Amino acid sequence: MHRRECVPASFAWVIADDTANNVFAWIRDDGESAPVLIVCNMTPSVRHDYHVGVPHGGYWHELFNSDAREYGGSGVGNGGGVHSHPYVIHGYAEACVLTLPPLGVLYLCMARVAS
Repeated sequence: MHRRECVPASFAWVIADDTANNVFAWIRDDGESAPVLIVCNMTPSVRHDYHVGVPHGGYWHELFNSDAREYGGSGVGNGGGVHSHPYVIHGYAEACVLTLPPLGVLYLCMARVAS
């Protein structure tokens, strides 16, 4: 997450204006590794079926969930990851449908397909 941190192109807001749900999200992409999607739910309510636009289709692996039981949380999450679907939202042609844990942060990483 530190590579190219001073390069504006390595950061993109995905959601910066969802005041109704108090959710925000951004993508970090250093151009070498798989992009990482960070999604924050700033309320004590679980957000089910929350659509988040992503720049690439495929499987997005849940790298980190601040609400995981290992961290003393309730264990609300996405079962390790989700497949994106063709759905235009947030300026992207693909979307992940996520369960956002209460007062939680998720890090999801686009799985690279071996060539």
